[in-house]
Amino acid sequence: MPDQRSPGTLPPFGEAAIGRVNWPGLKALYVKEVRRFFKVQLQTVWAPAITTLLFLAIFTVALGGRSRTVMGVPFADFIAPGLIVMGMMQNAFANSSFSLLVGKIQGTIVDYLMPPLSTLELLAGLVLAAVTRAVLVGFAVWLAMLLWPGVHVVPTHGWAILWFGLGGAGFLAFLGVLTSIWAEKFDHAAAVTNFVVAPLSLLSGTFYSVDALAPVFRTISHANPFFYIISGFRYGFLSEADSNVVLGAGLLLAINIGMGLLCYALLRSGWKLKN
Repeated sequence: MPDQRSPGTLPPFGEAAIGRVNWPGLKALYVKEVRRFFKVQLQTVWAPAITTLLFLAIFTVALGGRSRTVMGVPFADFIAPGLIVMGMMQNAFANSSFSLLVGKIQGTIVDYLMPPLSTLELLAGLVLAAVTRAVLVGFAVWLAMLLWPGVHVVPTHGWAILWFGLGGAGFLAFLGVLTSIWAEKFDHAAAVTNFVVAPLSLLSGTFYSVDALAPVFRTISHANPFFYIISGFRYGFLSEADSNVVLGAGLLLAINIGMGLLCYALLRSGWKLKN
């Protein structure tokens, strides 16, 4: 019987319908993950943005308002970029740490493992969706800060904002994937949030310059990867940084490559996912 299919709609008989990259499958996973958090955008996008603005209001009032300067700039201008990228990173982690974990708890993990997606495609879909949420949160906070009296968040080095903003969100997205692979209940994910992500975020130089710390604590701060992300992102707005921006950019790239390889290896092995 002759082939009745119109040219271009389906591949010829005997040829694979999916090429080297399953673009339709990757798109479907990405759209699914974005729709999941966007259906509750009041909780996943706008609430984190409002929380970040509350940090700005409280710390600027409590620590001197417009009269205090750090690194030669008003205190509000100093902490604003750090608050933006901190909100981005925390929400990237929240998104990616939820996906596989809720699948394991609800017994729907097969929805991630059974479709014709390679390990790399699965990882890419989860990470890209988490970065998308981070960008939306960061953009919402930035727009609000543009209208905030006494705060100036005008970009001066776009490459630094993109590199450290997207790279920082990617770093936390990978960490979230690792958490969702390892965790067996929501308490485990909350423990990583409370004892790893939150302390590293708050002790990263967001609200102070590490140059003002004692030598021992300054050395400890330089071992915190969040410090380089926040300092580099701040450089994109203020042209000032308390770290070596080029070193921080290279370190962030190396960390993301290492985290990505680790996530790939664990997903490929099926550790704690395939029972």
